[in-house]
Amino acid sequence: MPETIGRCQLAPGFTISRVLTGLWQIADMEREDRKLDLEATARCMAPYAEAGFTTFDMADHYGSAEEVAGHFKNTPGAAPVELLTKWVPKPESATRAKALAAVQRSLDRMQVSQLDFLQFHAWNYTDPNWLEYLFWLQEFKEMGLIRHLGVTNFDAVHLGIVLHSGIEIVSNQVCFSLLDQRAKYGLSRVCAQHGVKLLAFGTVAGGLLTEKWLDRPEPAIDALATWSQMKYKRFIDHAGGWAAFQGLLRVLHSVARRRDVSMANVACKAILAEPAVGGIIVGARLGESEHLDDNRRLFQFSLDEQDTAEIAEAVSALERIPGDCGDEYRRPPFLTASGDLSHHIDSMPPPYTARSGTDGRQRVLSGTIWEDIAGFSRAVRHDNRILVSGTTATLGERVIGGMDAEAQLHFVIDKIAGAIESLGGQLHNVVRTRLFIKNLDDWEAVARAHGARFRDIQPANTLVQASLIGSEYLVEMEAEAVVP
Repeated sequence: MPETIGRCQLAPGFTISRVLTGLWQIADMEREDRKLDLEATARCMAPYAEAGFTTFDMADHYGSAEEVAGHFKNTPGAAPVELLTKWVPKPESATRAKALAAVQRSLDRMQVSQLDFLQFHAWNYTDPNWLEYLFWLQEFKEMGLIRHLGVTNFDAVHLGIVLHSGIEIVSNQVCFSLLDQRAKYGLSRVCAQHGVKLLAFGTVAGGLLTEKWLDRPEPAIDALATWSQMKYKRFIDHAGGWAAFQGLLRVLHSVARRRDVSMANVACKAILAEPAVGGIIVGARLGESEHLDDNRRLFQFSLDEQDTAEIAEAVSALERIPGDCGDEYRRPPFLTASGDLSHHIDSMPPPYTARSGTDGRQRVLSGTIWEDIAGFSRAVRHDNRILVSGTTATLGERVIGGMDAEAQLHFVIDKIAGAIESLGGQLHNVVRTRLFIKNLDDWEAVARAHGARFRDIQPANTLVQASLIGSEYLVEMEAEAVVP
């Protein structure tokens, strides 16, 4: 393997190329029911692997990408490769059987007995099914069906919940580019704390961060050639618009000329230099468009202090992409190719089932044993008021968040939000919260977690120390909402 190609250790005994080849464009190449020749497309992976770019990233919904990769991996004499795939379940009821079937489908497509690496995406954090799935995937890892687990499009809060709950995650794949700096802050701190690496996609914004678009007039979204370009044009719109974007391109062009490299090289090198980043994912249209020589140059130059300062100044002139990592798939503005989730999912069912009583009230249960034993509902709606019972970080027989009060509270807030949503409200309808903490030393962490979720809502609030039932629970919360 060429020594010039950088490697990163994601887990003991498992290293990847610092430039991963993304196969998402296989789905784009198969639009309008076009079918690729699997063996011919697989042969197009060989130049990447032979050049040292041995890591390929795909997903269950990237067309026939898993099958293509499986054909290559099982070709006699093929260079050894690392195949990273993803499972993106639809937002519906979760069962262990569905999770096992999804893993088996990827095993069959890739013609292997163990997946190198499986990454998980969750659509809706207020529906606890996403955690059920991750616990089952952890079980399958312990069974030997999966070698390593990662997540994709997770924000700092929910990556923290997962890690404190004992699920062995080694990476988080998120959008991270000079256009989109969300991962640079809270998420990178969580990664540093737990030894998790970021795998960054979107580093060249679907090809928009290249010479081709320098000093070009602004295109209409529907005139762009690929889904990726449509998607990242929406990022540009929210980062300050085409004029601000051209300012960034001009700086990248200046730095690229000094270093005698491409603008894409500079954009990628800046993200590779981020401490939390283990690798960047550069898309390839196998058999149509290769960037091997350009990718090699990433390991043949460095950015100096002047380069870094100029790039930082150009980035600071942009507006920050709203929300945290992955929010583009969970709430408006949906920064996707279509501007909504219509090409990803059909609908978003409520987290819990609402039941109407003869008294005109609606109720939801979250499934904990105490709701039956003590005879209470997770939440009750009467007219336009929704009252949520005292809620702990309970999921079935598990405590979510381990012995970390902040992680427990974030899960509790998700659970409360899910109950309110199931009764026709939203978290921003909350007008009062009450917090009960076991250990006084946790008050600031709990207050900061509450602040992170309610900063723009600012309900009336009370926080007190209390003797909570159950030694494993560090925080409990109740809430009241008024739906207009």
